[in-house]
Amino acid sequence: MDESLDLRRYAPATERNREAILEVLREVLPPTGTILEISSGTGEHSIFFTPQLPQRDWLPSDLNPEARASILAWQKSTQIEGLYPPIAIDASSPHWLVESDGYILKQPIRAIVNINMIHIAPLAACLGLFAGAERILPNGGILYLYGPFKRDGVHTSMSNEAFDLSLQSQNPEWGVRDLADVTEMAMEHQLKLQQVVQMPANNLSVVFEKI
Repeated sequence: MDESLDLRRYAPATERNREAILEVLREVLPPTGTILEISSGTGEHSIFFTPQLPQRDWLPSDLNPEARASILAWQKSTQIEGLYPPIAIDASSPHWLVESDGYILKQPIRAIVNINMIHIAPLAACLGLFAGAERILPNGGILYLYGPFKRDGVHTSMSNEAFDLSLQSQNPEWGVRDLADVTEMAMEHQLKLQQVVQMPANNLSVVFEKI
């Protein structure tokens, strides 16, 4: 076995949520184009989604070099077509690699997917994600978020409240975001809330459209 496969990382939540997320992605993603994933983590989602979304390419990214090594290791173990090697993107940066002159994709980016990031990152990463989506997505492009959210300032479950307290104890800049606040920030970047889907384990799929 290739030693690089030992770099594969595993996130138990991925296997639990991937089917439900895929069901929503099939409904909301554009039929063609490149899907840019911000904060891809282990890379498990990318190798699961890509073959299930024909006529679309998947571009994973992560700021963490260990995560990118895991993504590459998963890719080597599967050899999936339509899946790009991971790139480094800091969501809070005012310029992403895909915006660089000379960075060429087979299909233009028509959607951005972000799973379980904005609550485990400073608010600057959330704001940067919206700013990046405004810069990169065409009109009608989709930004898909998945994770726990508060609704009108209230947690949707006791487990989410406990999770929020745990996150803030690790880093006061982290925490479960309120959907109303997130929606307002998105609108400031020409992203209109299109759909909210209740997901298993008290999570939400939140879909924005670039206008």
